[in-house]
Amino acid sequence: MGKPGLIYLLLFFLSVSCSVEKLNLSPINDSVSGKSSSTINYPEKKNLIVYSSEITGLISSIPKFKNDAVNAEIAVMKYHLKDYIDAMEAYNINGLNSAQRKFERSYKKIQSLRKYLKPEDDAILNRYLVRIKTNMTLLESNLPKDSINSPTKY
Repeated sequence: MGKPGLIYLLLFFLSVSCSVEKLNLSPINDSVSGKSSSTINYPEKKNLIVYSSEITGLISSIPKFKNDAVNAEIAVMKYHLKDYIDAMEAYNINGLNSAQRKFERSYKKIQSLRKYLKPEDDAILNRYLVRIKTNMTLLESNLPKDSINSPTKY
């Protein structure tokens, strides 16, 4: 057996010994694609990410106003929104409910403080509040109802 025959034989054994039984080239892993026992499928997970990122983008871009009471309550609302999103990511139902109640209380307080703003500032704040509330409603509608049983992803 010559040198070229030995090289072909070596390549043949190398290719046979390195074969893969199951190759998964999908960018979606099994836990998201629905093959596992997880209750959140890919479109729901995508919606949760979209709405929560929209909320975090909104709370980071809210401008400062000349009224200190409004600014202070906006800071409180931002904190409760961050708690809500963190609780949602951790599948913490009690934290989710608590943060939602605190957010709603802060939201109502901001609504009552809006009368002390200039009309231009009130319109800007109203635009942010409407978008935040809309995304919160969409986020709540996409949360799985039995997320207590959902496994945590490590």
